[in-house]
Amino acid sequence: MIAELYELARAVGEGLQQRRLYLATAESCTAGLVAAALTQVPGSSGWFERGFVTYSNVAKEEMLGVAPATLLDHGAVSEAVVREMAEGALRHSHAQAALAVSGIAGPGGGLPDKPVGTVCFAWAALGLAVRSQTRRFEGDREAVRRQAVTHALHGVLELLRAWDLPLSDGRPGGCAGS
Repeated sequence: MIAELYELARAVGEGLQQRRLYLATAESCTAGLVAAALTQVPGSSGWFERGFVTYSNVAKEEMLGVAPATLLDHGAVSEAVVREMAEGALRHSHAQAALAVSGIAGPGGGLPDKPVGTVCFAWAALGLAVRSQTRRFEGDREAVRRQAVTHALHGVLELLRAWDLPLSDGRPGGCAGS
């Protein structure tokens, strides 16, 4: 599994480097594991800009600008919050793409509507609409976090494919002038 994760991170890095893009991460339940996977790849400083580990709600607010009302209304494990986390990672970095992860890795903390293994993801890029998704993973804390890292990186590959789709005027889907 470690080799598979490394190859996935390498593919993400190649995709970012080919497009001359930088990625930022905003992580809660994965506590920097996405950033750690990415920076295992030699040369990652050429496409990984920074990572935010925002485990507490206060950190989400202070470091990423997540609105207190969003946290209160939806909870930290919600698509509304991860969308704001991803947007905040773009605003508070020099990256053109970002991913965000927040979830309940366990063993405790689950609720009937958000059981252990519930993880929310968002992917954002300049010039593209933010995408978000909620998944439920099985297993212990380590297994949930490992699956979340893998899913987050697959989402970056999807984001890069969306970046390549032309806009209505024929330009690439990325930000103007890129």
